[in-house]
This record gives sequence, structure tokens and C-alpha cells, in this order.
Amino acid sequence: MATNIDYVEYVCDQLHEAGQIRYRKMFGEYMVYIDDKPIVLVCDNTPFIKITEQTEPLMHGASTGYPYQGAKLHYILDIDNISLHIPAILKLKEETPVPKPKKRKS
Repeated sequence: MATNIDYVEYVCDQLHEAGQIRYRKMFGEYMVYIDDKPIVLVCDNTPFIKITEQTEPLMHGASTGYPYQGAKLHYILDIDNISLHIPAILKLKEETPVPKPKKRKS
């Protein structure tokens, strides 16, 4: 089941206090960028963030799942109660680098 664009826009609206939000369609699903950093992966109408040492204490007890086949385990965000997850999202934003632009082939 593919992610609905209306759902992605809802996720982005809920994350507005975390920074500048944009999204991009990738491999049939969506990546949500916060301040140009890839933070939230939305697959099958479910928002996910990475499990890291820094996010683990902030997301203690949160649901987990795999965003797609072959992916590592991620936390599942309760997007309707996002205020609980904002500290973890901000911590992940601190530790995530801005992706380097790809060089174009000549």
C-alpha cells in the first residue's frame, strides 16, 4: 500500500514546530526533511524515525517497525500526539548531517 499524499502533508503540518519542513517522494514512499535533513520516513501511511543512542531514551516504550523490506528497525511516531516525540525528532535533527549534493555526470 503506497502512502497517500494527503497523509504526508498532514505529517508535515504536525511537525511544523521542529523546523522548516519539506517532503520528497522516494522509492514510492516519502522522506520528510526538517531543515534540509532527512528525518522522518513515511511508508504505508506510517511515519518512522531512526533508532539511535540519542533517541532511545526519548522514545522509550514507543512502537517499532520496519518501514520497508530490508530496512532496519525504526520507531513509529504517533503523529496525532507528536508533542511527545518532538524532543527525539530535535535530537535526531542535531545528529543528522545535511546530505551532500550529488555530482552530475557530464
